[in-house]
Amino acid sequence: MTDANLDLAGLTAEVDRINADADLALAQGYPGDRGVRQPVHTVYVPADRFTADLAPTWGQSALKVLDEHGMPEALVSLAPALAQGDVDGLRERVVAKLGSEPIEDLRIDFEDGYGNRPDEVEDSAVAAAAASLAEARAAGTAPPFTGIRFKSLEPATRGRGLRTLGLFVAALADQGGIPDGFVVTLPKVTALEQVTGMVAACDHLERNLELPSGAMKFEIQVETPQSIMGSDGSALVARMIHAGAGRVTSLHYGTYDYSASTGIAAQFQSMEHPVADHAKAVMQVAAAGTGVHLSDGSTNVLPVGDAAAIHAAWALHLRLVRRSLERGYYQGWDLHAHQLPTRFLATYAFYAAAFEGAADRLRRYVSQDASGFLDEPATARAMADVIVRGVECGAIDPAEATRRTGVDAAGLATLAKRPTVS
Repeated sequence: MTDANLDLAGLTAEVDRINADADLALAQGYPGDRGVRQPVHTVYVPADRFTADLAPTWGQSALKVLDEHGMPEALVSLAPALAQGDVDGLRERVVAKLGSEPIEDLRIDFEDGYGNRPDEVEDSAVAAAAASLAEARAAGTAPPFTGIRFKSLEPATRGRGLRTLGLFVAALADQGGIPDGFVVTLPKVTALEQVTGMVAACDHLERNLELPSGAMKFEIQVETPQSIMGSDGSALVARMIHAGAGRVTSLHYGTYDYSASTGIAAQFQSMEHPVADHAKAVMQVAAAGTGVHLSDGSTNVLPVGDAAAIHAAWALHLRLVRRSLERGYYQGWDLHAHQLPTRFLATYAFYAAAFEGAADRLRRYVSQDASGFLDEPATARAMADVIVRGVECGAIDPAEATRRTGVDAAGLATLAKRPTVS
């Protein structure tokens, strides 16, 4: 029997034809990593409390509380990399981060954190916040990622939300355009049509303000059960991603709205409640392969008060941040400057531990040296990805990453299946 008798070329052509539509849909719907840096957190600040110097002010506040209260030994046991590695070196990295880039992603909040106010008052707050953001950008104090959260597209708040969105984006257009890393948050999504409506709003503003097509991006805040499961029983959040026409950058879990909507009593509402884990697992599967990032929510237990209260809140925050990281949620929300020390301590400890476990294995994988692991390409991709993430947030020194893995930044990006490194 010969290849000609089998007509394998003809068989391949037939199967290609059968799969043509599915192949195209897969390529368009699941393009893979976007090749952009993902911030480790998003800080939410009520619009009327935002000032041009907010980021450095929060950094100074975080350094002050860290200096006054220190990190107790009890926290070290919650971060294995601290217990096993260079505690002083890791603390130095955290202190340096708080002094140079204390906030990676900032969301100026016109929704729950701001509340309902007369139109003229909110209009004035929009203008002031946009001016302050422009001032921060000019002074070099703006975080690398910024944006606003406006009121939802539910009927009761739709007009006000769109007005705030339009006025803010128009102010940015007047000040030179939408800055890199600018994203708006679409909250309390309950219907697929709200996502398609948001796409229409983005198209409308780009046309009327003469912005580049596709310049406006948005994230979907998952804080209603309807976002997870539609009335037909389908995982509606998956359809929402694909209805976003390439504008959806991330899915953010809303801890307290979602918990309340599912009937959880206030004292049990948490990022680690089973209903939260279920929602976040659905979000994770829906986003896989799409290039859409995931963000966990927040804890409302703030590190304020006396030393005992601050240490207890730090211990909780550190544990929750590490829990999210271990579950593949590389971003979360912070609501207070005193949460920044544990955000970066937990994050840096996680990446330090991951680096120790991945660097030599990745070097052996690339060089095809014998090792105690039979790593597949998918495992190598995961190891490279965690190292790239650690470098991007400042937890891992780029030169050390290259020295230990034998792979430069471009090579790590390739292994991690990232189109670029930024």
